[in-house]
Amino acid sequence: MGWKIMFCKKRTKGAIATAWLTFYNIAMTAGWLVLAVAMVRYYLQKGTHKGLYKNIARTLTFFQTFALLEKYRDFRCCFWCFKGIVRTSVIVIGVQVCSRIFMVWFITNSIRQVSESVILFVVVWTITEITRHSFYTFNLLNHLPYFIKWARYNMFIVMYPLGLIGELLTIHAALPYVRRSGMYSLRLPNKYNVSFDYYYFLIIVMLSYIPCKNSTHNKMFTCMLLFSHWGCHVSTIRPAELVFIIA
Repeated sequence: MGWKIMFCKKRTKGAIATAWLTFYNIAMTAGWLVLAVAMVRYYLQKGTHKGLYKNIARTLTFFQTFALLEKYRDFRCCFWCFKGIVRTSVIVIGVQVCSRIFMVWFITNSIRQVSESVILFVVVWTITEITRHSFYTFNLLNHLPYFIKWARYNMFIVMYPLGLIGELLTIHAALPYVRRSGMYSLRLPNKYNVSFDYYYFLIIVMLSYIPCKNSTHNKMFTCMLLFSHWGCHVSTIRPAELVFIIA
């Protein structure tokens, strides 16, 4: 088994695009830092994580939803890069783009019963996003510290499975309430003659996490291998600019 790595044609960024991306990544780094400080301060004051999510919900929702601007751009890039090469890319990338928005809007903000079980993935998201956006910021400024580059391509080994476990545990914690309340479900008979059970939908989402999320893990692992072998050269490579095929 070997890795075949193909590079999509790199698009040159104009001055306006570079300025926007720099501003965006600085803003996102600052936003997630604010979230991290709020979590640490709450824990130091209260001595517990209970009630933490309610304290940070608005900030988390805003910055995670704001990330759709980036994800939309990456989705288009990946679609055209992967078209005809990786048949399942659109489905996989669609899941990656929507999963966090789904977690925030349709799980944690909608079901109060899970507010105490979100701490694991929220901490992982915060650390990951601070690292990622600071990496892009310094890279755009052509001044990338080694420790940030190292963290970008190595911390995922621990953070990714922890975040995955945290999200799955949170969805699992929501299942009893969803089943009892019937929220977001559509029962027959109705004028649309269509039924939808949100409880079973969440189970399908949980079952789809491993195969869909594994794609991102494979890409990041390959980036880590590139970083290990070529060091600074990999700092100019975005995951969205690579196509990974297991031969």
